Amino acid sequence: MSLMSGLFVGASGLQTSQNSLHTTAHNLSNIETPGYVRQQTLHADVSYNNIKNSAVSKMQIGLGVEYDTVRQVRDDFLDKSYRKETGRSNFYEVCQETTTEIETLLGEFDGVAFQDSIADLWTSVQELQKDPLSAVTKGYFINTSTQFLERAQAVYNGLSAYQDNLNARVNEYVDRINELGDQIYSFNEAIHKEEIGVQEANDLRDRRNKALDELSGLAKISYSTNADGGIEVELEGVPFVVRDRVFHIDTIAEESTGFYTPVWPQNMNAEVFARNEVIATDYNTDIGQLKSVILGRGDRRANYTDMSYDTYMNGKYTYHDDITNTDVTQDLIPTSKSIVMKVQAELDQMVHSLMTEVNNILTGEKDAIDAYNASDPKDPSLLPKYKEDETLPKELFVRLGTSRYEKIDDGGTTYYRYVPENDKPSHTVIDLLYTVSNMKINPDLQKTPSLLGQAAGSEKDEPGFMTLQGEVDHAKADALAEAFMKPFSSLSPDLTIQYGYRDYYAAMVGQVATEGSVYSSIVSAQQIATHNLSDSRDAIMGVSSNEELTNMIKYQNAYNAASRYITACNDMLERLLSSLG
Repeated sequence: MSLMSGLFVGASGLQTSQNSLHTTAHNLSNIETPGYVRQQTLHADVSYNNIKNSAVSKMQIGLGVEYDTVRQVRDDFLDKSYRKETGRSNFYEVCQETTTEIETLLGEFDGVAFQDSIADLWTSVQELQKDPLSAVTKGYFINTSTQFLERAQAVYNGLSAYQDNLNARVNEYVDRINELGDQIYSFNEAIHKEEIGVQEANDLRDRRNKALDELSGLAKISYSTNADGGIEVELEGVPFVVRDRVFHIDTIAEESTGFYTPVWPQNMNAEVFARNEVIATDYNTDIGQLKSVILGRGDRRANYTDMSYDTYMNGKYTYHDDITNTDVTQDLIPTSKSIVMKVQAELDQMVHSLMTEVNNILTGEKDAIDAYNASDPKDPSLLPKYKEDETLPKELFVRLGTSRYEKIDDGGTTYYRYVPENDKPSHTVIDLLYTVSNMKINPDLQKTPSLLGQAAGSEKDEPGFMTLQGEVDHAKADALAEAFMKPFSSLSPDLTIQYGYRDYYAAMVGQVATEGSVYSSIVSAQQIATHNLSDSRDAIMGVSSNEELTNMIKYQNAYNAASRYITACNDMLERLLSSLG
């Protein structure tokens, strides 16, 4: 090898060592930068010159070393595992947060007041049972009933307000997902332009990977690298970021509640999430904050009609459409999958049962209404009826949009008939329902408590709890007390334990606390798994100051060695030239 060739070999050593020092310094300067991935310099041999061929191998002369590439040190398997577990951890953290908020709502302030109101209502029933004719005991019962309804409505309204809070987060998360999609797409474009030459766009890749990390916490994603080095992303199995565009998610607001539903505009507004999807780790359907918030919020203001088995477990809800006069079955989020809707429905189940039981006993119509409700198909002839000139019984709990009785003109015969609840109502039309959000206390009874329990056909001002024969109606007062003592329902259709009114609310609070404890355990386990994956990932892609300082010494020594080699070649060349004179 000639001395001039030797100078070129030394220069290549200087150049590669200097570039390696720059990479090491870049690593050290970004040691605290979030999302930064350690970069590693790869060196390669410059092509060899063949001198001649020997019997064993070629005789070659090396031409030095070259700076091949700077790569990011990552593990794709760890990246995908970490992102999946991050999304799952975020899903259950939202579940835990939601149960904690509801537990706080049920256990403090309005919740405690409601629990106390149930106890006060039971006390007033006992006092009424002792002296049914007393205006004082009647007034006490009406007052405690007023408190019971007001506090039940306060709890229900608190749950609805929390639904609105979660609903606002749905819109925020959708906007953020779209922003991250735009960022990934723009990084793809920038990386492609920068890497058309020989330069590696590693810092841009770091920023793109950081966006992928955040996106994986919001929704379930999968991704791959295309031929241009760009990342293509699928979100919930649907293309989201592709080579030439981003398919944004849109939201549609439900008219009656304002609840946002994420949809894919490019797929004719198909919903991003299936409403009755099985949520399980085995199916990887428990991933992402957005899905968890939507499930926690639910898709409606739930009431007692959502406690039917098919709606509670499977999300199948059937209502009668008066316009088309047909039954319509909706696919909704099952009541059991939304903690807020479940508590709303369970609370309303108790309130509805208590209000209708009290009303039916006070009006003396319990047997007739029970017979009507048990008939299939419904037989209107079983409904309570009263002559036009009869005094109508007064219910205590009044529907806001509907009177208890309607006037019927049947071929010249006029009478009043009880207006039953709609047995197939929609969630937007609740006027006929005795539901907590559609109730008030009868203002006539608040004004004149003595009329409580007045029998049909009585004189207009005759006090209640009197039979038409002028005797004290102890049977009606005893029926009220019995209704409070006997079990009326289980918490949900999939449970068998029956509760009375006094124990039901405590069981409901306990159920929420149990779910919160389960979610807390899951979150703790997920955090451990996520932290372990994060540590493993950091061990590979994180910057170690000790390792980088070691590399710096190595490349500095290599630089010095190349420099000495060039100096030696230079001295030899200078001596040779001097000798030739």
